[in-house]
Amino acid sequence: MANSNSKAAMLINLTLLLSLLLIFNMAESKFFGIGHLKAKKLTPTCLSIYGAEEGDTCFSITQAFNLTSDFFNQINPNLDCDQIFAGQWLCVDGFLS
Repeated sequence: MANSNSKAAMLINLTLLLSLLLIFNMAESKFFGIGHLKAKKLTPTCLSIYGAEEGDTCFSITQAFNLTSDFFNQINPNLDCDQIFAGQWLCVDGFLS
């Protein structure tokens, strides 16, 4: 009988200890912002623009201005590469902040 009470007490103590560690871990992660990180949305700032010409594509523009596709898309966040038209102003130099 005493042996089963001892095992039950040990199990309860272990459960309480694990619960306390879990609560502490959750509190610390909220305090330090760990686990709930949100990606900061970067705002593009354009330093130079280009007026698209007939036949331009996103690829041809990135090649002409020596840009990566990722950077070009980041500084032109609302651009639909399938719908470029002549006279459309596109950012070809800038930064994200």
